[in-house]
Amino acid sequence: MSDWFDRRWLVLTGAGVSTDSGIPDYRGPDSVPRQPMTYQDFIASPANRQRYWARAHLGWSRMRSAEPNFTHRFLAEHQDRLVGLITQNVDGLHERAGSREVVDLHGRLDRVVCLDCHDMTTRDELQARLDALNPGWTDQEVTIAPDGDVELEDTSDFVVAECTQCGGRLKPDVVFFGESVPKPKVHHCFDLVDRAGSEGAPLVVLGSSLQVMSGLRFVRRAAKNGTEVVIVNRGPTRGDALADVRIDDGVAETLRRLSSADAAAPSRAARPAP
Repeated sequence: MSDWFDRRWLVLTGAGVSTDSGIPDYRGPDSVPRQPMTYQDFIASPANRQRYWARAHLGWSRMRSAEPNFTHRFLAEHQDRLVGLITQNVDGLHERAGSREVVDLHGRLDRVVCLDCHDMTTRDELQARLDALNPGWTDQEVTIAPDGDVELEDTSDFVVAECTQCGGRLKPDVVFFGESVPKPKVHHCFDLVDRAGSEGAPLVVLGSSLQVMSGLRFVRRAAKNGTEVVIVNRGPTRGDALADVRIDDGVAETLRRLSSADAAAPSRAARPAP
């Protein structure tokens, strides 16, 4: 039985956790190379925003139908033993599985914010407006990406919805590539890393290649603090050199295997029969 599995954890999850829910991973071994729209591109022109929303409108109906999988449910069922749960994913599946206190590092696709007046609305509300403006658009067959985007050639006929409060530019409430995670959220995550170290809890990375600094910095902080780092991911990660425990396998398979071994192990409180 792995000692780290038997203790409290601070968990950092990545796209590899949601692949069993049908949401693909940008950087997994079987992933198709893809360049998502950057924040700079999104704000640069109305045409870019039209292209983004035309594709995202198609992707959302499929993203929304994704269901929490074994890993999401496992973490929700064991949340009382977690120091915290930080996710790089934007799908909201941890919350839908029942996890109460989740740090959505990169935001949530089910929320929409106005870049001009900062009004916040739900993605479902925007979806209904886009359906009305673009009847039949979602009938197309497409392949979904991890951020809810899809590959689509012609978007010139798509009608983009404006903010209902000010007529401004709408953006999903997620951190785009080229955009920074809000500083208060970063500081909160660092506090969780430090707290985990003070409690002797490992930082457990599940399903992330740690290719972006937004997640890697927490692994570096944990290693600097002398906190045990456990990485479970299929394929190499940028944090491998910092890991005390490295498991190259699927997340769900690993959790099932270790939890089965834990259940089969004798109770620590057991005493030999007289």
